[in-house]
Amino acid sequence: MEKVLSELDVNRLLLQFEKSVREINREVINPRIEELRLSDLNPVVQMVASARACYLKELFDMANVSAGEVPRPEQIKRLKLLREAYEELVEGSIALETAIERGYLDVSA
Repeated sequence: MEKVLSELDVNRLLLQFEKSVREINREVINPRIEELRLSDLNPVVQMVASARACYLKELFDMANVSAGEVPRPEQIKRLKLLREAYEELVEGSIALETAIERGYLDVSA
């Protein structure tokens, strides 16, 4: 018969699991990226902002050219590509932020 874990045992297990996740992520990620400074993060922020600007500009350009008409399929395709690029970069920057918050990466002032 299987032993059912108490709530306390489950909490201990989860704490150990969380510790293992943190240690393994640090062991795997930290050696691949040099110690970060704020200035190292600026190119990432700039890239995301540029992607956002391209996406929004394309949207406004489409609206101004089409004057209320439905955009052509090739216009929608370009807008979609810009959105996907922007969203992917946002996800990457969120993953970087998470890695910093959780101590997977070394950061200096």
